[in-house]
Amino acid sequence: MKRYYTSESVGAGHPDKICDQISDAILDELLKQDKNSRVACDVIANDDVIYIGGQITTKGYVDTIKIAWDILKPLGYNENDFKIINAIIPQSSDIALGVDKSKNKKLGAGDQGLLFGYATDENEFFMPWPLVLSHELVKRAEYLRKKELFPYAKADMKSQVTMEYDSINNEIKISKILMSIQHEASFNDKEFKEYIIQDIIKYVTNKYKFNDDYEILINPTGRFVIGGPKGDTGLTGRKIIVDTYGGFAKHGGGAFSGKDATKIDRSAAYMARYVAKNIVASKIAKKCEIQLSYAIGLPNPQSIYVDTFNTSKYSEEELIKMIYALFDLSVEGIINTLDLLKPIYLPLATYGHFGRIDLNLPWEKTDMTDKIKNYFKK
Repeated sequence: MKRYYTSESVGAGHPDKICDQISDAILDELLKQDKNSRVACDVIANDDVIYIGGQITTKGYVDTIKIAWDILKPLGYNENDFKIINAIIPQSSDIALGVDKSKNKKLGAGDQGLLFGYATDENEFFMPWPLVLSHELVKRAEYLRKKELFPYAKADMKSQVTMEYDSINNEIKISKILMSIQHEASFNDKEFKEYIIQDIIKYVTNKYKFNDDYEILINPTGRFVIGGPKGDTGLTGRKIIVDTYGGFAKHGGGAFSGKDATKIDRSAAYMARYVAKNIVASKIAKKCEIQLSYAIGLPNPQSIYVDTFNTSKYSEEELIKMIYALFDLSVEGIINTLDLLKPIYLPLATYGHFGRIDLNLPWEKTDMTDKIKNYFKK
């Protein structure tokens, strides 16, 4: 049986990703100064205005305007392009009551929420191929643009990859690749598209040894000059499927960027990935999806759900017992296990938060596989 699955990615100059990067750059700068900073920073970018809002309580200080320009200038913008407004206020005292740790109280979740983690054994990234390739395409394009090797290109770009999964022959192949890349007003269309085909699309698909008989679409409207916040409003946290699993797994709806680790939208999603990846890496399942749920102010998950898509000989009940036995899923346990009070978040604001073997991320480690195997040997 043949099925077609599609995932997308966006580049660093996409308006939503501009906002994600500013939010996470502010978070990282504050964590450098005060690891216990409480940060919920959201950015909106529209036309020539960038608005930085949110709730922050910290012993540190950050020049939000400077941080924003540190993100914007490498994307090709100058100080005449935007007016930047800072409107950050302290964290709500009501939320702090539920979150802050005291002598007789464990660290509580910063909000209620449900989070999903996912892993698949189809590649070294433990991620779905359509999303991996989508990320690799825009990552390659942005690398070439920053190196000034990509003629006519500007920073706003998107990719989309459709792949054919043939369960009968156990094959995965590329069916279609779409790239939309912003360009200068005066450009050579033929040269521009040929460069994208040869130096980006074929470079990536050859690198991962895929077929070359796929359909290619490049800037299907015919023109992409107006981009970034001039072409579309950007908002922190709007690319949640790009950030996670490309549509291959469920999503609880919570975004990541601009949030410190007490926000379980971020930290528990990382933990769910850590657990799912170690289950797959231990080879007791070929695919795994995990749901965790939390209540504001309470330290431990309210529920766990596990689905291995009929690829494991162990039942959901057996897997959940193993998870409770081996993994500390309390908010403080997650933060300690994954070392989440460090300034590690800005690089995640582009090209996804999972499967990032280019970064040394604690939730991507497979250091629990032996413990999982030994647990089931009992």
